[in-house]
Amino acid sequence: MRRLIQCFFAVAMLAVTAGAAQAHPHVWIVAKSEVIYAPDGSITGIRHAWTFDDMFSTYALQGIESKTKGVYTRDELKPLAQTNVESLKEYAFFTFAKAGGAGSQKKEKFNDPIDYYLEYKDSALTLHFTLPFKAPVKTSALALEVFDPSYFIDFQLNEKDPVTLVGAPATCKLTVQRPTDGSAQAQKLNEDTFLNGDNSNYGAMFANKISVDCAP
Repeated sequence: MRRLIQCFFAVAMLAVTAGAAQAHPHVWIVAKSEVIYAPDGSITGIRHAWTFDDMFSTYALQGIESKTKGVYTRDELKPLAQTNVESLKEYAFFTFAKAGGAGSQKKEKFNDPIDYYLEYKDSALTLHFTLPFKAPVKTSALALEVFDPSYFIDFQLNEKDPVTLVGAPATCKLTVQRPTDGSAQAQKLNEDTFLNGDNSNYGAMFANKISVDCAP
């Protein structure tokens, strides 16, 4: 089983031991994102920086050697970074994009991540990676959502500058919608409920929604 998923379930088992088996989520991520534009105004990809909670970071670092205790370089974390992005592919990188206006939106697919690396600071791991679109997206409207359908992972957008547009035309406007707090309701559902039936996409209720409108 891939290392990232091992870490996820290690955290879950700790929750069970603590008597919190019913609680969701088990992993918390603070996210910052960039929407990347080409000179011709097309969107080429999404760049993420995901900071994991302290508990998950501690588990992920188990067994990784470093020259200086408590300090990890990019090179030392390189194998873990590669494993992480490879593991995330199975989950579509928790990033979902649609191009076009309301009623005519088209799902856009991503290529494998590039420019990925991990950094360790203030007892937390941050995974940086860029998701290139399969082909540059030429559109005046883009809808982007970041969430885990199973709500095993809670994504929260960074409080300051959570999303930025890089190289976007001057007409582009950015709107960010954060999810409401539904953790109390989530805790009422057990593990099986989250993974089966009508609640298998429960995490969509907690999606971070990003909209870009570049209409003249």
